[in-house]
Amino acid sequence: MNQVVFTGFPGFIASQLIQKHAQQNESISAIILSSERSKAEKEAQRIQKETNCPTIKLIEGDITKAGLGLTDSDTAYLKAQRVTFWHLAAIYDLAVPRDLAWKVNVEGTRNVNTFIKELPNLERYVYFSTAYVAGNREGTIYEGQLSRPEAFKNYYEETKFEAELLVDEIKKSVSATIIRPGIVRGHSITGETIKFDGPYFFLNLIDRVKFLPFIPFVGRSTSYINVVPIDYILEASIYLSKLEAATGQTVHLTDPNPHPVEEVYRSMVQSMTGKNPKGRLPHSLAKFSLSIGPVRRGLGVEKETLDYLTWSADFDTQNAERLLAGSGIRCADFLDSMPAMVRFYNLYKKDKSFQITIT
Repeated sequence: MNQVVFTGFPGFIASQLIQKHAQQNESISAIILSSERSKAEKEAQRIQKETNCPTIKLIEGDITKAGLGLTDSDTAYLKAQRVTFWHLAAIYDLAVPRDLAWKVNVEGTRNVNTFIKELPNLERYVYFSTAYVAGNREGTIYEGQLSRPEAFKNYYEETKFEAELLVDEIKKSVSATIIRPGIVRGHSITGETIKFDGPYFFLNLIDRVKFLPFIPFVGRSTSYINVVPIDYILEASIYLSKLEAATGQTVHLTDPNPHPVEEVYRSMVQSMTGKNPKGRLPHSLAKFSLSIGPVRRGLGVEKETLDYLTWSADFDTQNAERLLAGSGIRCADFLDSMPAMVRFYNLYKKDKSFQITIT
């Protein structure tokens, strides 16, 4: 039987992918940090209870160490299996310091690459990158391109770019598929997520200033924002992991029909308050305000978020459309599914476990 192996568990996307595989009664292993064992055990038990799947094998390790920090017996176990290896472990925080991001995202991926090349029965290596390896490049971003931009908006983007370079190189010698998601949000129907980051920062902002007579737009933008629901990411990436034609491919799992930033913001304000935004807060003033720690913590918004409001680029999805043709897998419209996102947010916005720590 094929063994499906994950890094990044019990993170949100890895957990959801494991649950999907468990529903198909597949044999699953997850390489976890020892510090995450308690949380991972609870999540694995939940998945097993809901799916009646076999035991999810939890293997303690650390991708920042040689050999992924695995014991000899765990290494031997994985080498004896026919393996589909999913690498999702990374630091996703836009405000991450460079040293930490480099250690986990780049050196961690280098170690994973070395490890999977030593697996004698590797079926597929699925690496989760991000569409934002594009950095500050503008215009159309193609799936087949991995060009170094003049600059990156943050160290998350920079280190994911460097990591993707490493994976792109080994596509010559192993069966690999690189997934580049857009900004991931909760489920398009249920709204379910486990953390309020990315587009949820704007819901935080709106919720915390809704007592004002009116809520202004933040700056002026003609840009589009690319936000995709987790269910699209799950269905598409699992389908691609089993599709022979996806071998050696880099795929944008982005919204082929994104909406303008201001249209999305307007919809959020309407959904949260029943009113339209009015007036404008200058972008420079917003950026200055969020450079002040107590202000950004009070509003629940990372200052790096503003960089995406005025960035003008669109993601080509020709590979995704070609490979997913006939599968019935499509990206739900952001505005159409906004009510589910807002409902879930309002249910759990006071639960601190959903909120990201703003430094």
